[in-house]
Amino acid sequence: QVQLVESGGGLVQAGGSLTLSCATSGRTFSRYVMAWFRQTPGKEREFVAAISAGGSLRYYGDSVKGRFTISRDSAGNTAYLQMISLKPEDTAVYFCAADPSRPINSGTYYYTATYDYWGQGTQVTVSS
Repeated sequence: QVQLVESGGGLVQAGGSLTLSCATSGRTFSRYVMAWFRQTPGKEREFVAAISAGGSLRYYGDSVKGRFTISRDSAGNTAYLQMISLKPEDTAVYFCAADPSRPINSGTYYYTATYDYWGQGTQVTVSS
């Protein structure tokens, strides 16, 4: 059974930090592009960050560049999102996703439709 399980969300004050984790199972996720998206009520899911299968290429949404860092463990099966200097506008449900089909340099990493597998999400709330 394919599973992506996010953890690490919570309530934090503006300027604080959190690290999200995405644990995977059921496939060889080390071969897949992994990504983080976020969503607030009434809005479309927004691209946050993506990392290549080998971990050498990383891409970020404009709103999080310089503050968020995506990584994956050496086995490639767990993805992380380190978030610093958090702002109230970072408040959202954060989802991890995996794409088994395309290399990250295909240029499609920021589309939700690219990803076949999704987690259930973890809430991040940043208070002002």
